[in-house]
Amino acid sequence: MTVPGAVTVRPATVDDAHAIAVVHIGAWREAYAGHMPAEFLARMDVEQSARNWTAILERGDTDAFVAERDGEVIGWATAGSGRDDDRPRPRELEGIYILAKAYGSGAGQQLLDAAIGDAPAYLWVLDGNPRAEAFYRRNGFTRDGATSSHPAGSATLPTVRLTR
Repeated sequence: MTVPGAVTVRPATVDDAHAIAVVHIGAWREAYAGHMPAEFLARMDVEQSARNWTAILERGDTDAFVAERDGEVIGWATAGSGRDDDRPRPRELEGIYILAKAYGSGAGQQLLDAAIGDAPAYLWVLDGNPRAEAFYRRNGFTRDGATSSHPAGSATLPTVRLTR
């Protein structure tokens, strides 16, 4: 029996693809407004994203988890062996997103714990995202000096790598 209002985390299945897409786009619009072009965020399409997530989950080459509260997916995380040729650690936290309405619920911590535990890992984060960086610092991550950029429509977003 699930306690009402409690957050639970479980491995994602293909059946979660649409809900992950909804959270993915919603969380990007909440977290990246002012960092990404508004037209880029507005053009994000849930149905296309759900098709992409279906393919990702069917391939099974990344570990994916969802956080639920009262039967609703409120966050997700993915992790794998690392997408970079020069990966500094054996595990990469590829993505972790929580809807703003679930901030402070513990969902982010539970997702991080499920995806990478306390293993040595790395991740990329938007430079200038203090909320995210503070969360990762609390979990032992520090900037390692590596930088990159991420295209987002007409903009290029600066990212920094964190390791532990």
